[in-house]
Amino acid sequence: MSYVVIATWVAKPGEEEYVAAALAELTPGNRAEPKMLSFQAHRALDAPARFVLVETYTDADGYEEHRATPAFRSRVVGDIIPRLADRDVHAYTVIET
Repeated sequence: MSYVVIATWVAKPGEEEYVAAALAELTPGNRAEPKMLSFQAHRALDAPARFVLVETYTDADGYEEHRATPAFRSRVVGDIIPRLADRDVHAYTVIET
């Protein structure tokens, strides 16, 4: 059963383009992680400071391994998060049919 994380980020005024470029830069590395099934960053058309990240992992451990990577710790935690006005992260599981 997959583990899904949906994060909503709102960039501080003036940081919107920086956050967008950083997400574009991080996406290939995220997608290459062994337990990452998919990663997609979205930007709101009506609010360019709002970003939604949809991440799907094989399991919860995959998400924890992602958070432990040097890229996440240095770039996301150390560089991007300080540029955000708001950040909301929730984990989900897929309802199997």
